[in-house]
Amino acid sequence: MTKIAIGAARSQLGDLVRRAAHDHETIALTDHGHVAALLVSPQVTEDLEDALAVADYQRRKAEGSLGEGIPMTEVRRRLGLEKP
Repeated sequence: MTKIAIGAARSQLGDLVRRAAHDHETIALTDHGHVAALLVSPQVTEDLEDALAVADYQRRKAEGSLGEGIPMTEVRRRLGLEKP
C-alpha cells in the first residue's frame, strides 16, 4: 500500500486514481501521518463484496437458515421471462 499526504495528493490526484483503477494499487491518503482515506479499484471493492456475500451464504447454510428458496419457474415469472 502506498501512503501519500493529502496535500501532496492534490497535484497527483488523476495519476493516483488511475493507479488505483488500472493497477489495482491501494493508495492511502494520510492526514498528519494518519491514514484518512483509501483509493481502491472498484473491482477490488466488488471482489470484497462478493467474498462477503459468499461467506454470509456459507454461514447461513451451516446454520440451516437458508430457507426454502424460490423455484426457478417463479423467478422467471417475476422477471417477466416466462414464455407465453
